[in-house]
Amino acid sequence: MASSLVFASRPAFSRTDFNAVLQQAAAAGLIPAADESQIKASEERLVAKFRLEQADPAKLQQAAAAFVDAQVADGALEYADMCVAVVPAELVDAPQLLLLMDVDSTLIKQEVIELLAAHAGREEEVAAVTEAAMRGELDFAQSLIQRVATLKDLPDTVLAEVGQRIVLSDGAEALVKRFHAAGHKVGVVSGGFQQILDPLAAHLGLDHALANTLGISEGILDGTVHGQIVDRGMKETMLRAWAEEHHIPMTATVAAGDGANDLAMVAAAGLGVAFNAKPALRDEADVRLDFSRLDVIADLVLNDLA
Repeated sequence: MASSLVFASRPAFSRTDFNAVLQQAAAAGLIPAADESQIKASEERLVAKFRLEQADPAKLQQAAAAFVDAQVADGALEYADMCVAVVPAELVDAPQLLLLMDVDSTLIKQEVIELLAAHAGREEEVAAVTEAAMRGELDFAQSLIQRVATLKDLPDTVLAEVGQRIVLSDGAEALVKRFHAAGHKVGVVSGGFQQILDPLAAHLGLDHALANTLGISEGILDGTVHGQIVDRGMKETMLRAWAEEHHIPMTATVAAGDGANDLAMVAAAGLGVAFNAKPALRDEADVRLDFSRLDVIADLVLNDLA
C-alpha cells in the first residue's frame, strides 16, 4: 500500500541542514536517494515528499519515528526542528478532504475559558483545572462545568471583550485558505464557547463550527453550559457526521488538536495531528508537530507547492 513520507521544517531551518537530514534518511533506508531538487519552499519552511509505493504504513511510521528519535538523541535535530509524517495514499489521492481542528491552543493561541476567568479574578484556578483536563487527568465535562461556574454573574459584554483579544495561531488563516483553494472542507469543534467561536468562524469562512453554549440570562452569565457538552466523544461524532454530509470517507479526513479531549477524533481521522500537544495526545497521534505553524498541515497533505 502506497504512502508518502513528508519532511517539513520549522521556519528558518537551513537548507543545508534540511538536506543533511534527507541524506541521513536515505542512508537509513527510509527514502530513495534524495537531492535538493526535491526540496520545496513553503513560506519560510522547507518541504520534501517521497511517495513509497510498497511501504507498509504502520511499519513506515515506526521507522520514521525511530529515525527522528535517533537524530534527536545524536544532537542532529530537535523535535521542534522538523515534522516527519507518514501520509496514507488514500488521503493524498482523495478528491476532497475534510480538516477538523480543535480551537483553544490549536486554531488560536489562547484558552478562552482562562481569558473569561480573568474577568472573574479566577484565572489561576481555572488554568490549573484546564491543564489537568488537557493532560487527561480529569473528566472533561465535569471540569468544564466546574470552570464555567466561576463565570457566574459576569456581564455578557465580556464575551466581546475576550473575542477581541483572541490571537489566531501562526499559519491558521493560510491553512484555511489553502484547503479551500484546493476545494476541501474545513471545520472546527471546540470544548470552548459558541458565542466566542461564531465571529471567528465567520471571519475565516469555516464550513462547520461547533462549541458549547454559555447560559446567559438578562445579559448576565449564569454559570452553566446549555445543551450537550462538546467533549471527546462529541468531537469524533461531528467528524464522522460532517464527513458523511460531504460524502467524504473517513480515510480522507484530517483532525488536529492539542489535548486529551481531542484523542477520539484524532484517532478516528485518516490522519491525526498532535499540534504542540500534551503527551496524552502527542504519543497517540499519527503526526507530531512540535513547532507553531499550523499551515504545516497543508504542507503535509496538499500538493500546492511550486
